[in-house]
Amino acid sequence: MAETNDKQSTEQTEMSTKYDPTAIEKGRYNEWLDEGVFKPSGDKKAKPFSIVLPPPNVTGKLHLGHAWDTTLQDMIIRRKRMQGYDTLWLPGMDHAGIATQAKVEAKLREQGISRYDLGREKFVEKVWEWKDDFAATIKEQWAKLGLSLDYSRERFTLDKGLSKAVRRVFVDLYNKGLIYRGEYIINWDPQARTALSDIEVIHKDDKGAFYHVKYPFTDGTKFNGKDYIEIATTRPETMMGDTAVAVNPSDERYKELVGKKVLVPLINREVPIIADQYVDPDFGTGMVKITPAHDPNDFKVGNRHDLPRINTMNEDATLNENAGKYEGMDRFTARKAMVKDLQDQDLMISIDPIVHSVGHSERTGVQVEARLSTQWFVKMKPLAEQALKNQNTDDKVNFFPDRFEGTFETWMENVHDWVISRQLWWGHRIPAWYNKKTGETYVGMEAPKDPENWQQDPDVLDTWFSSALWPFSTMGWPEDTEDFKRYFPTDTLVTGYDIIFFWVSRMIFQSLEFTERRPFKDVLLHGLIRDSQGRKMSKSLGNGIDPMDVINKYGADALRWFLSNGGTPGQDLKFTYDKMDSAWNFINKIWNASRYVIMNLDGIDQPTLPDKSEWQLSDRWILSKLNATVNKVNEQFEKYNFGEADRALYDFIWFDFCDWYIEMSKEALNSDDAKLKKNTQNILAYVLDQTLRLLQPIMPFVTEYLWQKMPHVGKSLVTAAFPESHDEFDDAKSENEMQSLIDLIKAVRNIRSEANAPLSSPIDMLIQTDNQTLQEIFKTNRDYIDRFCHCKELKIGATIDAPKLSMSAVITDATIFVPLAELVDLNEEKARVQKDVDKFEAEVARSDKKLANKKFVENAPAAVVDEEKQKKADHQSKLDAAKERLAQITNEL
Repeated sequence: MAETNDKQSTEQTEMSTKYDPTAIEKGRYNEWLDEGVFKPSGDKKAKPFSIVLPPPNVTGKLHLGHAWDTTLQDMIIRRKRMQGYDTLWLPGMDHAGIATQAKVEAKLREQGISRYDLGREKFVEKVWEWKDDFAATIKEQWAKLGLSLDYSRERFTLDKGLSKAVRRVFVDLYNKGLIYRGEYIINWDPQARTALSDIEVIHKDDKGAFYHVKYPFTDGTKFNGKDYIEIATTRPETMMGDTAVAVNPSDERYKELVGKKVLVPLINREVPIIADQYVDPDFGTGMVKITPAHDPNDFKVGNRHDLPRINTMNEDATLNENAGKYEGMDRFTARKAMVKDLQDQDLMISIDPIVHSVGHSERTGVQVEARLSTQWFVKMKPLAEQALKNQNTDDKVNFFPDRFEGTFETWMENVHDWVISRQLWWGHRIPAWYNKKTGETYVGMEAPKDPENWQQDPDVLDTWFSSALWPFSTMGWPEDTEDFKRYFPTDTLVTGYDIIFFWVSRMIFQSLEFTERRPFKDVLLHGLIRDSQGRKMSKSLGNGIDPMDVINKYGADALRWFLSNGGTPGQDLKFTYDKMDSAWNFINKIWNASRYVIMNLDGIDQPTLPDKSEWQLSDRWILSKLNATVNKVNEQFEKYNFGEADRALYDFIWFDFCDWYIEMSKEALNSDDAKLKKNTQNILAYVLDQTLRLLQPIMPFVTEYLWQKMPHVGKSLVTAAFPESHDEFDDAKSENEMQSLIDLIKAVRNIRSEANAPLSSPIDMLIQTDNQTLQEIFKTNRDYIDRFCHCKELKIGATIDAPKLSMSAVITDATIFVPLAELVDLNEEKARVQKDVDKFEAEVARSDKKLANKKFVENAPAAVVDEEKQKKADHQSKLDAAKERLAQITNEL
């Protein structure tokens, strides 16, 4: 039930003269939670609208990127809530397998212990402790940002319900033949001792070398006068796993060598020279060593030629028993030892230093190894084809910006099978068991009924396997829950463009496979936040910004304002403290304007617009401007162009409302006309009320505070109705008339400034115009002209005898003269008017050139062409008036 404020007391309207975010934001979030305003309305007649929060990893505190991501989501959900939708914004966090385990293991290393010292069960307990600590920190940060989340539905990727969903998906894909186990070359992180998917590998330029090594023939063959062939490698430590040398079958240089055998240096293993199309004859010598257990391409060559696979490396990247005397050495130590031995045995031809791209683990940063391993994989081709096909249906996912749909489709068209097993202890355990006697594999939702005869797979699933189910598993799937039926598919996903491959694409194909629906209607992809120099924020550069530090200094609303208007969709955003200063200044402007309005609403119980027949020109103008702003904000929010929406709000608030309407309202508020005063109070209150509603999704704290201070209906601005368009407010005529008045006032202010005449000194004004409507506007609004121009005497007419010593300005359809005999130098006035002539001539010439361009006239929309013609006419009118004035001054000199 709506509640109406009583007449405000002095205590209610008392406000600080300066915006203090700390005082404004203190305690407000808990009040919202206590009132339950963030929960779905429960109105079954209302249209549902849902967002699932991209779950932050429980690896540490949130950074500015998280603040940007969540602020945009909050803006979307807050506006939809105010528009009467039954909204759900579901929060949660991700266990982030390898990332979290790496953090905890690093902490243990500082204590001189490893996970193996603790054992699996004790180690997992330690990780849960870590999770609880950082989950609490993250929730505190959500609160500081003002995120309107429904905590009653909060989820975690390892909670009971989501674990059931993960097992269900694994079992179903396995039974469909889309999950399989096999021995393949995978990316291996030797520090975390786990497999990685391709997109978890970051390629960086490292210093290395090409080692040119002799591989002697076994039978004394001579080739180019030598008893060996030359092989170049960047990784001599893998030589012990060589099982062949390959050449291209079309390479005439080496045809006679195919079938010959050579010795692998240092170990003297005989290996054949084979022919395979994989070899590029134009690269290097056109001969390559084949190491099937340590290179993905060599693995394929080995399969085609039935070559043995010799794994020479342990999980921690030390060499194993297959490496002979180098067993136990770290890979890089072994490389040095092998190079020395090759040199000592005259088997090294040369060493050429290079810089080459090398894969590193995204999480631990160590150099990744290509390693032969038995892993679980998802067969991606049928899932990818289904996702691509769906993009041609009405149930497609809409990408904002749309160019990212191409990025998504290209990746899906070229996707590889997905390695989903991870050699970790923190995560979803793979629901597969192996019979201890027979080796039979059992995959199921529950453990075998005779567990003593079975051994569960020790691996866990890739984090992205569970987070790919997030939009529907959080709603209770695989159960057919009320939330799942009402709020899935979700409406909007907001995330960074850098995880299209990791997460967005996987949610799409998993959702289509298991729910037969897209996971979300729209996906808004934003960029990265960079420092003031455009650099990516990182620990190594020391340029990271803690959003909580920014909030402590400027307030959450200022940070949110900066994040909401800082860039266009898909583009990166630069953070600077200058921008934060501007954000704070804008809110302080809103604060001072609101304070003025609130302190002048004595006797107003709630904003009620007077009858339209009683509106003054400034009233009609501000309501028309307000309506245009409402339309612009709603239009741009629907397109996720928040920057454009913010610009419309900024211009309306700063210029139209604060600089002009509030200043003009002072005449009425100080008037003896009680009716005029009350009408102005109501319009001030109405415009402020609507403005605070427009701002609420972006800056919820300060708008709630101000709204509670003024007369209003309802308990909280969070659930107040969002402004809608009112056609009856549209008034182009009043906007044009008011613009003429504003142009006049600005022109006179400029004259005062150039003449160094303060506003306190009264001036005479002469306005020459043969436009009868303009004459009437200026005469009717004489009070405004007097107030803003401090006019002593005003003359308006079609013909004006301008005094010899006066300054002038040209506006549309009028010339303004200000006699300032004692202040004006006629020569300076001539030079100033000449500048106006030059400026208007340039504008007319620009329009002439544009309108003379046939391509522009024929191809541009008619409205754009007409607008250009109107600009030309306006500038021509101003040019004629300026020339006339220049001629007058010239005659007077």
